[in-house]
Amino acid sequence: MPLTGIRVLDFGRYIAGPYCAALLADYGADVIRIEAPNGNEDRFSVPVADDGSGAMFLQMNRNKRSLGIKPGSEEGRGVVRRLVRTADVVIANMPDDALEKLGLDYLTLSALQPRIILVTASAFGSEGPLAQRVGFDAVGQAMSGAVYLAGASGQPARAQVNYVDFTTALHCAFGVMLALHERERTGKGQRVSGSLLGSALAISNGLTIDHALNGIDRGMMGNRAFSSAPTDIFATRDGWIMTQVVGNPIFARWAQLVGRPELADDPRFRSDMARGENGSELTALMTDWCAARTTEQAIADLATARVPAGPVLRPSDALAEPQVVAAGLVEPMDYPGTRAPAPIIRTPVTLSENDKAALAPAPRAGEHSDMILAELGYDDEAISALRATRII
Repeated sequence: MPLTGIRVLDFGRYIAGPYCAALLADYGADVIRIEAPNGNEDRFSVPVADDGSGAMFLQMNRNKRSLGIKPGSEEGRGVVRRLVRTADVVIANMPDDALEKLGLDYLTLSALQPRIILVTASAFGSEGPLAQRVGFDAVGQAMSGAVYLAGASGQPARAQVNYVDFTTALHCAFGVMLALHERERTGKGQRVSGSLLGSALAISNGLTIDHALNGIDRGMMGNRAFSSAPTDIFATRDGWIMTQVVGNPIFARWAQLVGRPELADDPRFRSDMARGENGSELTALMTDWCAARTTEQAIADLATARVPAGPVLRPSDALAEPQVVAAGLVEPMDYPGTRAPAPIIRTPVTLSENDKAALAPAPRAGEHSDMILAELGYDDEAISALRATRII
């Protein structure tokens, strides 16, 4: 596999760090999750197993091994130093002062292993007035402008999925690939830094460019769009659908479908921006058209007309969607104490010449501690002593 032979030490928490490491593990990296002997707090968010392990933990930590250790203790630091000398990548989504406290800052790591690549993901970056503050996904969403724009009736609205965290993880994984490639040329490692705020601004940059160059402060749009129409959520007789009509050809097909072909030549709807600015009339037409049909009928008619649309699914329905099944996006993963295998969505990118690693379950806390320590040269007596003093 592409990353076979690459060892990653994952000190990450929640999403940004752990998902970055999971992406690397999917394609062959040996990822060691380093956590407290009884598990870190992010292990227990939204519990789904008898031991309290959570839904997000199972997703983020497939294909990893777990070393349960107290890295802040002197003995724990000794273990971490040995690990670093064998590693290629260290992932730690925490502020710089926390990195230094644990000996995970780049200066310390590179002295142990000059080829090491340190990956950090913080809330706001390592410089500036907010550098030492903590933050989560929703804060990044709010500070990017997206939460305001998605609001309706005077109330801002955030996305329920943590897209800023996941985007940061993707950016960091991309940074790892760049650093590994550069290391082939120079033989040296480097630090890869990402931030939630930077990721949030990057994916909302079109909105901020619009304001900077057009001088328009877009109001709250809800589910509509200011740059296309009819783009919205519409009620059918038995559910809801989402349409996104972008471009003149698609708009002409939509107008023909709803029985108003003359709208394609109406100057009020001459472009995507014009349609967005006059979207209320188009939304009203689509509302009436959808109200007379079931979701299945509406989607079928829109598909025939080649107008982008999809049903609004509940989470309980999403994985049963025939397209999801046909694409093989879901892989069942066993984990002790769950009522059924966990439906895991792995890296949704395929390579024509390389498969992903076989799916291995997320580890229990400290499940592989003895194995990993033995690989580092600790004998049974030394491992027992570490366990007796609760270092592992």
